[in-house]
Amino acid sequence: MWDIKKLLVTAVEKDASDLHLVVGNTPTLRIDGKLINLGDEKLTGEQSRQMIYSILNEVQRKKFEDSWELDFSYQLPGVSRFRVNIYRSKDEIEAAFRVVGIRIKTPEELGLPLVVYEFCRKLSGMILVTGPTGVGKTTTMNSMIDIINRERSCRIIIIEDPIEYIHEHKKSIVIQREVYSDTKTFARALIQTLRQDPNVICVGEMRDLETIQTALTAAETGHLVLATLHTPDAIQTIDRIIDVFPPHAQEQIRITLASCIQGVISQQLLERIDMPGRTMVAEILIATPALRNVIREAKTEQIPTIMQTNADIGMLLMDVSLKDAYCKGIISYESAVRRVKDLQHFKALLAKSGKESRA
Repeated sequence: MWDIKKLLVTAVEKDASDLHLVVGNTPTLRIDGKLINLGDEKLTGEQSRQMIYSILNEVQRKKFEDSWELDFSYQLPGVSRFRVNIYRSKDEIEAAFRVVGIRIKTPEELGLPLVVYEFCRKLSGMILVTGPTGVGKTTTMNSMIDIINRERSCRIIIIEDPIEYIHEHKKSIVIQREVYSDTKTFARALIQTLRQDPNVICVGEMRDLETIQTALTAAETGHLVLATLHTPDAIQTIDRIIDVFPPHAQEQIRITLASCIQGVISQQLLERIDMPGRTMVAEILIATPALRNVIREAKTEQIPTIMQTNADIGMLLMDVSLKDAYCKGIISYESAVRRVKDLQHFKALLAKSGKESRA
């Protein structure tokens, strides 16, 4: 008989990123991006339901039974925290557990460029952490929050769904609000946050027009706003923010975004070949007068050129990060080329560094 707490402990011990409970399959871990089955005993519907319900309180159980879906965070004291999503599939109850961890890692431990520290020292504007699902955007954002918490005396308000990392008050006061538990929506929480004397506002995910609009207003009016977006690179991040607005409003949004954007961190996780695990590769966009100008003039296609010519101040194209990781023997050539944006540019970078590309 499977035990949910033992499965979660196993996930942490094996350094898994996720645990999946799927009826008709064995409990499954995701380790370094690959799915690994645990044992041979397949989960029955009753086993899955009992395990999942054993970690729910009455409020969570009612919420799930009303909506058939539920996001929440769960902690095993002394083990780890987990982000949990419960759902129904073919009339069965199943779940996905993301291992969050308890200790907040530094940018160095995460493999982030040190320019991240400079972002954290900005007093106002918007900093975005982007990338597909499961690449550690929330981990990066919380690492940045911890830097601010350690270095500055300010009031930090975090809005998440659900809360993942728990922050202690250090030099700063840190308020953490969970959507559906402490507030109804991201947008409503953001509006109220502006009345709560914040210096730094952190948004777990900018999901809709109202949330994006309020976050831009906060950034424009003297607050530092950190947020995540599901966009693959810097250009698409800028375009996504503008395109979510109706056409008649986009010119004004370009002006607003151009004035308040401070930087974008776009990241991916790739399997390592030099040791077990995965490594982060990142694209870094830093706001310069030239960047602000191309945003205002709707010429975002010029952003890669700006990034390429400003590498000396910390800007970094994804193709360059992939080239560096490959040349250092951290990732395979095949892994790199699956993710490059411009293969010919990537091969030219390799040639310039003296590393041969594979045909």
